Amino acid sequence: MKNFFLSLLLTSFFCSLSAQEFKKKIDSIIQKEFSEINEPGGAFLIAKNGRILYEKAFGKSNLELNVNMTTENVFQIGSMTKQFTAVSILILEKQGKLNINDPISKFVPDYPSGNEITIRHLLTHTSGIKDFTKIKTISDIAQKEMTPKMMVNFFKDEPNDFKPGEKFEYNNSGYVLLGHIIELTSGTTYEDFIQKNIFEKIKMNNSYYASDRKIIKNRAYGYHKKKDGFVNKTIINFSVPFSSGSLMSTLEDMLKWQNALNQNQILDSVNLNKAFEKSKLNNGEEITYGFGWHIKEINGILTREHGGSVFGFKSMAVYIPSKDIYVIGFSNCDCHSPTEITKEIAKLTLQSL
Repeated sequence: MKNFFLSLLLTSFFCSLSAQEFKKKIDSIIQKEFSEINEPGGAFLIAKNGRILYEKAFGKSNLELNVNMTTENVFQIGSMTKQFTAVSILILEKQGKLNINDPISKFVPDYPSGNEITIRHLLTHTSGIKDFTKIKTISDIAQKEMTPKMMVNFFKDEPNDFKPGEKFEYNNSGYVLLGHIIELTSGTTYEDFIQKNIFEKIKMNNSYYASDRKIIKNRAYGYHKKKDGFVNKTIINFSVPFSSGSLMSTLEDMLKWQNALNQNQILDSVNLNKAFEKSKLNNGEEITYGFGWHIKEINGILTREHGGSVFGFKSMAVYIPSKDIYVIGFSNCDCHSPTEITKEIAKLTLQSL
């Protein structure tokens, strides 16, 4: 019996030692980019089987008030919003309100080439629609309150870059159109649809449709880095990125999202798994994008990845389905990118566990 307890004690000790070494390695990876304690920083989380293995914050969440970053801070997640938009479309498809193979002319009758462009094309960035972020006059509307219809009208008459399904080209306009279609088919606003069908359902209580006006507890403030130092982020009206990049969240809320997807709390696996399948072009060529996620690999092991970038913020998450490993990183300065760091952490975690 004495030997049994000694063995248990030694196992516990070495596991603890191993966990400490793992955390030190993760710290060293992050500190390559987030080493300055008096600059804007970031926050990172690693989970295995839905449970947190590592969670840590770096730098400042507010420079003016000299407030340290915490793991509870709320960040703008940028294009990671596209996951929520894509899943919302699949929810509506399950409800029978649309089909992903429907032409967009069914919802926006006057859209040019609308009979040729499908919801699937929008989801997979294969529509050929002009990305509104590349239109020269974008600065004219960046700070205006825009309705979804006004946003669609802003880019709809631009010439298409290519024929629908001909190639993959990352496209924010397609996801704005998807948000418009969500509103038209659900009879509610995009913000309310996400709130009711996702945030409230899985208790993402610290996630929001972004606002610079609302009082948001634990908000991390966004910054740019200039020659003379840091400045507050450029103001953009969130009705412009809309359903392509206007959500805010925390590390732990995003883990709730990932766990809810795994446990089919939002959609059954038959419908949800459509989002995780690689898409194909007209010529049969496979592309590494599903609906709202890049479908990639680390050392030959399948991953689902997506990042985000919006004025003052950057984000990145990697999920490894076969090992149920989730890694996510946020930054509150667009001068610091968590993208490669998050991928490196995912690789190390995969090798270590």
